[in-house]
Amino acid sequence: MFYQIFPDRFAMSDSAHKPVNLEPWDSPPTYHGYKGGDFLGVVDRLDWLTDLGVNAIYFNPIFQSASNHRYHTHDYFRVDPILGSDEDFDTLIAACHDRGIRVVLDGVFNHSSRGFFRFHDVLENGEQSPYVGWFHINGFPLNPYDLDEPANYEAWWGLRALPKFNTDNAEAREFLMQVGEHWAERGIDGWRLDVPEEIRTPGFWEEFRERTRAINPDLYIVGEIWGDAAGYVDDGTRFDGAMNYPFTTATIAYTVGDRLDTSTMMDNPYYNIAPGLDAAGYRDRIHWLLSHYPDPVTLANLNLLDSHDTARILTIASGDEDSVVLALVLLLTFPGAPSVYYGTEIGLEGGKDPDSRRSFPWAHEDHWNRRLLDTSKDLVGLRHRHPALRSSDYRILWPPDGSDESMTYVVARVSGDERILVAVNAGRERETVSLSHNRIRFGEATLMWGHGDLTVGENQTSISIAPRSAAIWDLGGV
Repeated sequence: MFYQIFPDRFAMSDSAHKPVNLEPWDSPPTYHGYKGGDFLGVVDRLDWLTDLGVNAIYFNPIFQSASNHRYHTHDYFRVDPILGSDEDFDTLIAACHDRGIRVVLDGVFNHSSRGFFRFHDVLENGEQSPYVGWFHINGFPLNPYDLDEPANYEAWWGLRALPKFNTDNAEAREFLMQVGEHWAERGIDGWRLDVPEEIRTPGFWEEFRERTRAINPDLYIVGEIWGDAAGYVDDGTRFDGAMNYPFTTATIAYTVGDRLDTSTMMDNPYYNIAPGLDAAGYRDRIHWLLSHYPDPVTLANLNLLDSHDTARILTIASGDEDSVVLALVLLLTFPGAPSVYYGTEIGLEGGKDPDSRRSFPWAHEDHWNRRLLDTSKDLVGLRHRHPALRSSDYRILWPPDGSDESMTYVVARVSGDERILVAVNAGRERETVSLSHNRIRFGEATLMWGHGDLTVGENQTSISIAPRSAAIWDLGGV
């Protein structure tokens, strides 16, 4: 159960070693301002994560950088001083491990920054720099700031602040491998890899996996791949799983529907949510997703509703709580590793970057959405208590082919003798559906969460679900 933390915005400790020019914690986020979140602030809030049922944290970048998001890496072997010291990082790792919480770091290995020492050396010394081969240099002089002149080097999406590594260069490649090994030795439990598809050097990710897993055989490696991740995850030589944005977009399209705030959409072909989906459309998208990857990959994929790169789910849904509740039901009953973006559990809102990176409002509990918080805790608790909700056995029972007008979606989750039924009605009208017994046996059902009526017949079972609601039943042992 992952919790994604944007370090500058989650929690700030009382550490005296803070810059004086910080933005007020509760002020709107900006592209360049810092709030001052730090490692010890996370340590102070670990009770919050434990109460939520979190047992893994995915941190956005923590290395020394001149950006509040820290994707512009200056030094890959040092933590950012605003976040704290090496000792503070060690304290964080130890405190998390004491609670059974694993720590996954963000690895930005496709590109560095203008402030990265080796690139700065090229800026200073030009063709005579010993690091000129570390980057894709097209000519001299380099122009990292003058937009009226050609950059003369390749950068991520043409952004001059992010010069692209030449991973075909043996020294650059070895450097990045040593970064992966160093933090594995420091005790991290995994890497989330930023834009890994853009590193096309043959064997790069295979070597990265082999060398980091040699230090920690249980190291979790997940790639930020927005679309089809086949080829990166199928054979177990590169990544364990991918950030599951196909699940994200399908789930939002089904649960949010025409409540979608179109201003929150991105210019990204893999984040295409409109128009909304009915239950048959959702079924087809989920069926493709489950049939596309082997079970071990499905169980290792990082499933999410929102992230630092998207608007927040409540804002996407134009403030509609029901949409978020239904999406949480589908997220927390789906195979794989669910991830909650910090603050989503209390209804933190936010549009596109930088608004999606607001500070956690610790001092304003009266503004927290208690319904979403209670829902999150309840569903995470169910997931922890019931192995069926963590298994790969996911049987779509409704809608069948030909039921294109239904807005009700029903699945059975099975593990050994345990059978759980999940029903979601994303429509505006109450629906009653009849399920045959040919794919799952219905016994004495116990309603575990939500509201719904279930009537077991001899050959079929009838389920009635109110509009914009969901229910979860325990069907008992076989």
